[in-house]
Amino acid sequence: MESQSKTGTGSAFTQDEIQRYSRHLIMPEVGMEGQRRLKDASVVCIGAGGLGSPLAMYLAAAGVGQLGLVDFDVVEFSNLQRQVIHSTENVGRKKLDSARDRLQGINPEVEVTLHEVALTADNAFDILRPYDVVVDGTDNYPTRYLVNDACVLLGKPNVYGSIFRFEGQASVFDALKGPCYRCLYPEPPPPGLVPSCAEGGVLGVLPGVIGTIQALETLKLILERGEPLIGRLLLFDALSMSFREVKLRKHPDCPICGPHRTIHALIDYQEFCGVPGREAVAHAQAERAAWEIAAHDLKPLLDRQAVTLIDVREPTEWEIARIPGARLIPLAELPNQLGQLPMDGDIVLHCHKGVRSMKALELLRDHAGFTRVKSLKGGIDAWSLEVDPTIPRY
Repeated sequence: MESQSKTGTGSAFTQDEIQRYSRHLIMPEVGMEGQRRLKDASVVCIGAGGLGSPLAMYLAAAGVGQLGLVDFDVVEFSNLQRQVIHSTENVGRKKLDSARDRLQGINPEVEVTLHEVALTADNAFDILRPYDVVVDGTDNYPTRYLVNDACVLLGKPNVYGSIFRFEGQASVFDALKGPCYRCLYPEPPPPGLVPSCAEGGVLGVLPGVIGTIQALETLKLILERGEPLIGRLLLFDALSMSFREVKLRKHPDCPICGPHRTIHALIDYQEFCGVPGREAVAHAQAERAAWEIAAHDLKPLLDRQAVTLIDVREPTEWEIARIPGARLIPLAELPNQLGQLPMDGDIVLHCHKGVRSMKALELLRDHAGFTRVKSLKGGIDAWSLEVDPTIPRY
């Protein structure tokens, strides 16, 4: 954990601060008292990515006295389309260092505390306990359930947001006043059913919309103004530019916030969400190694036209980049195209990074009787890194 402090928190304001927050101070709903609340408040943002970018920047600009950031990733070019807290010159830097510099450029009066770790059941209480409000800007189910459970057990509000392609959600889960995340989603979806943003994509401006809503809800909680999204799920559709609201109620059988709760401590959230543990991952990797081929081993086979290369990505991805000699059959269409594949020849399947091609391999091997089939390890991304750097990475 690293802390970068300037003036610290407190209720007194300098002349510069009064000028900085003057548009707040002249609002009766905020005023000097409300701005003091903001200055004395502490908020932790889980994630410094798409949602965390607008969220953290607006909270810093608004004068929230202490901001905690939890992340352990580095800035990549593919982040820049939506993670506006980071700049091109920060590619390769730790996201937390990049975000801290941007936040202090916006408002040097704010104290920024960095938690460069993955949030886990072992450290969640220690990280979240010091803060007044927790804001969930994560993109995976294990961490969402972990954040929810930790907030319920600590008695803290959880400002939730999620995004995918053109759609987003936002709510405030506060078990002391309304339902929690488990009341809405008692069980996680089966592993692999919901594609990630890396697989399905996300419109760059969408996290700006949802992250800003999360920032707004956080400020309302601190100021105790307006009606927060407690007991309400806000759904946003960017294509139709429409918002709709779903009423939420506490689930009477909720295992953590219900009257007969069965969860009294943090659990193994990877296991709960069906994500394999380290031993299972190692076993699966060893097992799948027999069905994978490395890019440098595939190259001479392609040069000799000794294999059939099938690209199971989507047409939009095909337009971005392709391996010469490959044939496009999107994964969803593969079951209807089996007759076009050689039963007695060697087949190599590839996708972006090797996830969908392994699903395609299982389909061919287990359900269609193909035996001479492999998956390109690391997909077209590995091909670009190891064989042909002229092929764009995305």
